[in-house]
Order: sequence, then structure tokens, then C-alpha cells
Amino acid sequence: MAAQTKPVLHGYFRSSCSWRVRIAFALKNIEYDQIPVNLVKDGGQQLTDQFKALNPMKQVPAVTIDGITLSQSLAIIQYIDETRPGPRLLPADPKRRAQVRMISDLIASGIQPLQNLYVIQKIEAEKVQWAQHFINRGFEALEPILKQTAGKYCVGDEISMADICLVPQVYNAQRFKVDINQFPTIKQLNQALMELEAFKVSHPSCQPDTPDDLRT
Repeated sequence: MAAQTKPVLHGYFRSSCSWRVRIAFALKNIEYDQIPVNLVKDGGQQLTDQFKALNPMKQVPAVTIDGITLSQSLAIIQYIDETRPGPRLLPADPKRRAQVRMISDLIASGIQPLQNLYVIQKIEAEKVQWAQHFINRGFEALEPILKQTAGKYCVGDEISMADICLVPQVYNAQRFKVDINQFPTIKQLNQALMELEAFKVSHPSCQPDTPDDLRT
């Protein structure tokens, strides 16, 4: 049998969607190659015809894996979970699996897109207030949900796709000076998750394309 080709992640060090995929790879102990796509340099490398061929939405991430190219981080994470051994990223129990998907979608569809780079660039003068508004709005909904579903992590005591979505969103909240102390469950979960190696090695501060002044 021919050796399996390593997946290739086209992403950006500070993209929360790219970070989700890096966490999933780390949790599954999957080796992969990274091709940086700088969202700012040269007017945005994601806007080139070359990258558009990989992802017509001109967004990161895009992952080449098993002879196909996938975009949309949750689809990528679920594909990885379904095709690779290692800890489950979605619970076996249907109710818990639905809770994981609910939390993941709340973050991935209800919070992150409203404060991503493309949107913020359109409202440059008010970008911090805009981002704070939508992050706070989303966290006000997320906090009571997590109070009900959380154990050690977002849903019970096993790492899931919900945790993979939460940590990058908290990072964004901190970048935009949102007071995380308002959301004690979110804060506690994030602290617990950031103790784990998979979340540390995938952090934006230690990627191949991280600028030197942002490295830790």
C-alpha cells in the first residue's frame, strides 16, 4: 500500500477558522504541512486566482486531504473525525453530539463571521466597537448554554468540536478587549483548554507564518 500523503493546510496564523483545524489535527496527532496565506500582505493573498481555485469563497482555511480539497472549518473537522483514528471530536451519544454541533454553529455562524477580517475592513472606523458588540451578543447566548452542557469541557468531560471552536473565539474576544470576566463559564473552559498541548502548539503565536513580534 502506498504511503498516505500528508494533508496540506492553507491558512493564516491568526485566522480562528484555521486555528480550529490546527487544533483538530493536533488532537488527532495528524502530521500535516502548512502553506501560509497572508490575509493582509499584497492586498490579501486569499484574493489571488491561484487561491480562488482552492476555495472560491477566497477564505481560509482550505485543506487538501485524501485527494480532495475542503473548505469550511467545521466540514474539515468532521471529515478528519470520520476518517482518522484518535479521540472523537463529536460524541457518540446523539444528544451530546447535537449539543456540540449547536455550540459549534453558534460560534462559527453566529459570532465569528461578524467580526472576521473581511467584515472589519468594511467598517474600519468603528471596527472595535462593532466586534465587541457582536462578540458580547454571542457570548451572552453562549454562556447560559455552556452552564448547562459543560463538565470539564464544553459538553461533558471529553474534548469536542465545540471546544475547538470556543478557544479561537475567546482569543478574538481578548484581541478586541471584550471583558471575559462577564462570562465565567466561558473563561473557565478556555483556561482549562489552554492547558492542553493540542491547543498550545496550534496557537497563533507559534505558527510558521507568525510575525516575530507576535511570537511567544
